[in-house]
Amino acid sequence: MQTVTLNGAAAAAPERPLVVHLTYALDFGGLETLLVECVNRMPAHKYRHAIVCLTRYTDFVSKITQPGVEIVALHKPPGLGLATHARLWALLRRMRPQLLHTYNLAAMEYAFTAAMAGVPIRIHAEHGRDAGDPHGINPKHNFLRRRLAPFIDRYVPVSDDLRGWLRQVVAIPERKISLITNGVDTERFRPGAGGAAPSPWGPDHFVIGTVARVQDIKNHAGLVAAFARLRELLPDQRERLRLSIVGDGPLLPALRAQVAAAGLDDVVWLPGARSDIADLMHSFSLFALPSLAEGTPVSLLEAMASGLPVVASNVGGIPEVIVDGEHGALVAPADTEALAAALARYAGSPALALGHGAAARARIEQRYSMTAMLAAYTGLYDELCAAKLG
Repeated sequence: MQTVTLNGAAAAAPERPLVVHLTYALDFGGLETLLVECVNRMPAHKYRHAIVCLTRYTDFVSKITQPGVEIVALHKPPGLGLATHARLWALLRRMRPQLLHTYNLAAMEYAFTAAMAGVPIRIHAEHGRDAGDPHGINPKHNFLRRRLAPFIDRYVPVSDDLRGWLRQVVAIPERKISLITNGVDTERFRPGAGGAAPSPWGPDHFVIGTVARVQDIKNHAGLVAAFARLRELLPDQRERLRLSIVGDGPLLPALRAQVAAAGLDDVVWLPGARSDIADLMHSFSLFALPSLAEGTPVSLLEAMASGLPVVASNVGGIPEVIVDGEHGALVAPADTEALAAALARYAGSPALALGHGAAARARIEQRYSMTAMLAAYTGLYDELCAAKLG
């Protein structure tokens, strides 16, 4: 077990309830970004926070600015890891939190452990499904979800698509579901002058950008294939077309090999994980997200807040955010030809890209603000504390 407490001691206020956030890992990613934003920005006089990682945490913890946040890594091995339940039980008995907030399937089963450890409130958030089960129909997984329902006070889907799936497929009662859409900091992510961002490309390039962990669910391989096809569709624009894929993950070596094999090394940038995403967005002309499944992707909201048009897969919560033909273009998942054709429309029409980017920014300001998301989570915590703690 690995533990660190960040930024010194928290202000003395023992009456504040402690929220333990349980996640698979704390690394660069959309879910993790939202978790840290909640810890940093939720009213400090109301709740204290700790983060428990089933596996590990990385330098991403440096983004936590709230004082007194304890971070624990349980180093769970692959497989069932029954000993991890025992370690978490002992940890929760020591910490005595009032709330446990779990994230996605990997952490869900520990709601039972928390109940056995005496944690009075258990919340489970669904941020999306993985590539092995993009439609959420795996019978073993859904059996587990139903069996755990008595130990979970509230489910939090981040999109209406996930809410409908929880209700209709998993059969979670409506009274146990609270939809809270993801939010973005519209002051940090906003339109800016291009060309000044830390990128190898210049203002004369048309840059297709994406920011996502490099794993199968995000379909980066399909994006590289579509980019190669785009160069065939627009031979007169080959010299100005560029692709930036920002993010780290288990498939990054394979992606680098694919780029090299296609002879695209000089026009595709793969910098790995970056902490300057808001600045990098200013180097993009368009944002692409060809995922196979999604909840409400944080990077998508950040790109739209930055005034970028989006070409994305028509999956999960994405069509709830993007109106096709208004903020960008929606394409069928894993359809390389359709993805390349949509990219070509924007590359050939700067006015279209500019107009859809402006509409995307307005969409985020109206519906997906960080302020609204934080208010919703704080309200949910308040509601459950009032009901169960008195």
